[in-house]
Amino acid sequence: MKKILNYSIGFLLVLAMASCESGLSDLNVNKTNPSSLDPALLLNQAIINTSFPVKSLVFDVGIVQQMVTPNGGVLAGANFNQDSRDVTTQPLWAAYYQSVIKNTHDALMRTKDDPARSNMYNMARIYQSYVFMILTDEYGDIPYTEGGAGYSDGILFPEYDAQQDIYPKIIQELTEAAAALNPAGTIETGDLLYAGDVAKWKKFAYSLLLRAGMRLIKADAAKAQSTVQAAVTGGVITANADNAYIRHDPNFTQPIGATLNGSEAANFYLAKPFVDQLKNTNDPRLAAIAIRYVGAGSGAGQTVAIGSTDPAKQIGMPIGKDNGTITAAATADGLASFYDYSQVDRRRIVKISSPVFLVTAAQTNLLLAEASFRGWITGGTAAQYFADGIRAHMDQMAAYDPNSAVPAAARDTYVTANPLTAGTELQQINTQYWIASFLNGPEAFANFRRSGFPALTPNPYGQPSNPDVPNGTFIRRLTYPTSELSVNTDKVNKAIERQGADKLSTRVWWDKP
Repeated sequence: MKKILNYSIGFLLVLAMASCESGLSDLNVNKTNPSSLDPALLLNQAIINTSFPVKSLVFDVGIVQQMVTPNGGVLAGANFNQDSRDVTTQPLWAAYYQSVIKNTHDALMRTKDDPARSNMYNMARIYQSYVFMILTDEYGDIPYTEGGAGYSDGILFPEYDAQQDIYPKIIQELTEAAAALNPAGTIETGDLLYAGDVAKWKKFAYSLLLRAGMRLIKADAAKAQSTVQAAVTGGVITANADNAYIRHDPNFTQPIGATLNGSEAANFYLAKPFVDQLKNTNDPRLAAIAIRYVGAGSGAGQTVAIGSTDPAKQIGMPIGKDNGTITAAATADGLASFYDYSQVDRRRIVKISSPVFLVTAAQTNLLLAEASFRGWITGGTAAQYFADGIRAHMDQMAAYDPNSAVPAAARDTYVTANPLTAGTELQQINTQYWIASFLNGPEAFANFRRSGFPALTPNPYGQPSNPDVPNGTFIRRLTYPTSELSVNTDKVNKAIERQGADKLSTRVWWDKP
């Protein structure tokens, strides 16, 4: 009996231990950590992280002479014709590969074999194509085929694709993905861009296709024309209701807005060429964009009480000055200090909650104006598309802040006074594109190189002996980050050998003289 009792107790202990182990294993399962992420969350994360990083302000916006700073250090870049790949400001390369392409690639891998998520798969293809277009436009040859495949395929040192190979693939992706979007399929209502609206996603894709086609005008005119025609046939964004833009709030702040409302509030100014263009043509957008703290002698002196949005009082900062030479320039302009120059109004259009526009009706209508002028499309005149593009951008200003809205009467007066004129069509269209792309640095930079307009004077800083930018020329691309040069050395060196020296002055494939 005693043996039976001992065996029974032993058996019960074994059962109890097994039960405890089961309970412990259950406790070790993190029930709040999903084993599989919804691809919609990955796409949304990519969208949020696309908002242009501060490096775009340091380079793109400065290259096209819309804003400039006289200060160096982490702000040195286009203002000094200086290569600063090693500054602490996050470069676009790192921001996009680490936080955008990684997420779109993951979303693609999770949906490509799932018919129920076909629309999500094609939305991710479209968005990834958009981001890859920015990257290749900024740098030239980039990891495309193997870009983002580190986790899925274990490719930690990706090959670089030549830009002339990337563009046809982007065009193919946009064409196929737009055609495959299906309004009868699952509607991905959680996406942050269009809440799954298939018709708007199609317009976004075809507008990107139009943009891609226009990039190729000098590199492959026949491909450019056929691509543009296919985009127009598909249907592009021509109304502001279809604009592709990223929304921000106090939790997801706009990067440039956060910078200009923070540590760099008193360091960036509207550039003289930009202010003069708007001022000399009585453009009502100047009042919507600019503010001047009249008489300010320091950053602390830029108070609301002395701020003026009067277009007549706006004075842009000259290009090519540093914090040693800007003082004399400000004195010559009759200003109290360089803090007295006009700025983009950080309390209106570059708030921390301001939207970031990616592709707009204004931009698309202006590209259509050029395509019409070239005789590539029918159905509308170049003059009408031109006027519609200007109106769309002026109406878009209200989306930043009600106090930046352009009155309809002022808009219409400007459009009437500035018609498309024979003999200057390309200059007019692309100067308006420059204005319509304000705060979208990568697109303003790309279209400036593509078109050659507006007719800006090169930044003279450091010339004629500048080692990065030859005398009388512009920055043509951004250089590869040090991380690539030191870690992915063989692959990036192959790209440099094929493309040309890793310098600011090297042209990307489609950027022909």
